[in-house]
Amino acid sequence: MTDTKWMIRGREFIHCNCAYGCPCQFNARPTHGGCHAVGVVHIDEGQHGGVKLDGLSMAMIVSWPGAIHEGHGSVVPIIDERADEKQRAAMLRIMSGEDTEPGATFFQVFSTTYEKVHDPVFAKIDSEVDVTGRSATLNVPGWIKARGEPIINPVSGQPHHARINLPSGFEYDICEVGRGWADTQGPIALSIPDSHAHFSKVHMTGEGVVH
Repeated sequence: MTDTKWMIRGREFIHCNCAYGCPCQFNARPTHGGCHAVGVVHIDEGQHGGVKLDGLSMAMIVSWPGAIHEGHGSVVPIIDERADEKQRAAMLRIMSGEDTEPGATFFQVFSTTYEKVHDPVFAKIDSEVDVTGRSATLNVPGWIKARGEPIINPVSGQPHHARINLPSGFEYDICEVGRGWADTQGPIALSIPDSHAHFSKVHMTGEGVVH
């Protein structure tokens, strides 16, 4: 870890192939044996050293053959095409777990489990994340098309409201739980049907998540 300080505050949408609630959050194994997911973080306010990151987004396509902690994962990091050279370098360092205390953020934790890190993609990231409404859209042309929405109660037909609270979480402290769908292209081609999604407010630094 270097002496470079960083901070991001914003909104996150993550969609994986597991059952609603995501077993990983409870130290259980993935529903279908492996973990495959897409995600986006929109930065409302952020900086890395002296580089401002306000208004930019970063996304990813990730896949592991088994539980995440068992490794052998792969990732396609995607950076907002609007970012200049310094901003691109800064966000890639954050996504790679650089300038971060071990175990402090999910970016750093995930980075220790990758067997293959594909070349970064610099592309247009269209995303909308409504944390309280439990809805999101994510479109990276040629790479990701995903959406999230509330779980629907099969009896009443009304949106089901569920949260996960992780007081010592390294990704979030509280997330809203919903459902999602996604298709991806490129070296990690996925088709993720109706399954877990979560929506959360993000406030993290190189020292950890701010609870």
